[in-house]
Amino acid sequence: MEYTVQRLASLAGVSARTPRYYDEIGLLKPARVSSAGYRIYGTAEVDRLQQIMFYRELGVGLGEIKQILESPGFDALQALREHRRQLLAKREQLDQLIANLEKTIAQAEGGRTMSDREKFEGFKQKMIAENEARYGEEVRAKFGREALERSNKMLANMTEEQAKALQELSREVIETLKAAYATGDPKGELAQKAADLHRQWLCFFWPQYDKEAHAGLARMYVQDERFTAYYDQDQPGLAQFLCDAILAYTGQEN
Repeated sequence: MEYTVQRLASLAGVSARTPRYYDEIGLLKPARVSSAGYRIYGTAEVDRLQQIMFYRELGVGLGEIKQILESPGFDALQALREHRRQLLAKREQLDQLIANLEKTIAQAEGGRTMSDREKFEGFKQKMIAENEARYGEEVRAKFGREALERSNKMLANMTEEQAKALQELSREVIETLKAAYATGDPKGELAQKAADLHRQWLCFFWPQYDKEAHAGLARMYVQDERFTAYYDQDQPGLAQFLCDAILAYTGQEN
């Protein structure tokens, strides 16, 4: 079956501007253009739009979606299975937030009391779900599924005091790293302090520290644009500087 822009937009529940814009940026090209100048979409384009909308629902940017869909190794069926897994995780996180809210309402009404830990369970699950959506696939590929699951479990079981300590350590890593960047020396004392703080931060998630794994994660910071964007958001070049500092710290420069 074939669709015009208007019919495709109606089918997908989006504005007519959406497929037009996707065409402009090369994300979703029509199957053909009619003699009257209308964009015409077929089954393959419908399937591609569905994939795009799944990725958008998971918070993936349009530029990244284009790279994924045009990758030589892209597997549409495997992508659908991954969408399902991530959406189930998202549903579980929403269910926990709803349960958390219901307990909070019950406490406000005098029906029950909540422990301090219970008050934040849903939010920790939200953090886990967001990290999974952004980085799960890459982390599993480089470090294995079990490593990611252990990390998520440790985060889910973290006490309020541990969560506060982790937040403070994260802040200290960035502040020390920025100060070290100003020196221009990733092997300098300040940069090596930042690398050691980063090691301490990792140990909140890793049951056992490993220098090679630490170096591998550092390389990922410059190989994956999402990691790079996080560190470079305030200071361009910070991700590369951190990578160089960690490689020196772990003795894995070569």
